[in-house]
Amino acid sequence: MSERIPVFIYARDPLSQAGIASQLRGRPEVLVVDDADVDAATVALVVADEVDDETTRAAKALQRNGCPRVVMVITRLDDPGLLAAVEAGACGLLRRSDAVPERLAAAVESAASGDGTVPPDLLGRLLAQMGRLHRQVLAPRGLTFSGLSEREITVLKLVADGLDTAEVANQLFYSERTVKNVIHDVTTRLNLRNRTHAVAYAVRQGLI
Repeated sequence: MSERIPVFIYARDPLSQAGIASQLRGRPEVLVVDDADVDAATVALVVADEVDDETTRAAKALQRNGCPRVVMVITRLDDPGLLAAVEAGACGLLRRSDAVPERLAAAVESAASGDGTVPPDLLGRLLAQMGRLHRQVLAPRGLTFSGLSEREITVLKLVADGLDTAEVANQLFYSERTVKNVIHDVTTRLNLRNRTHAVAYAVRQGLI
């Protein structure tokens, strides 16, 4: 048998926490850990009625405290709740009504392997929400989901190719000041140290 996945269960309601724990304790692939061992957990299940401020704070706190993967088990999921869950770093969503042992264990395994779990109908709603976000918020500002504009990506590609500021400016028909401002905007907005760090970020994000 492969090594069991340590899982921490968070819920405001002790009965909900105990109920989900009892569902998982019989699963051979999962090891439920208590508060004393939360820092050893690979996956956290956040159980709540809805994705409200307290739910998202709990998810973020668990990630800060060393539990990298969070799956939310939610009773009521509306469209704002879907986006809030994504913004809080959740890698999986499961309706409370679907939280039978097999599905809970499958969601835990997917999270532990770096994948995500979203019910098909929720996935469609989430994609629609992301599309509206892009059209209404990002695109009018010239941004993509990466947080970079097309112009910024183009400049970073040329920097990655070894061009200096003057060469980038000549190739794009910009002034050198414009190129410097583009790089400065990227590094400031994304809290990057310098142009080399900005290029490394773009490479890691698969943009160049």
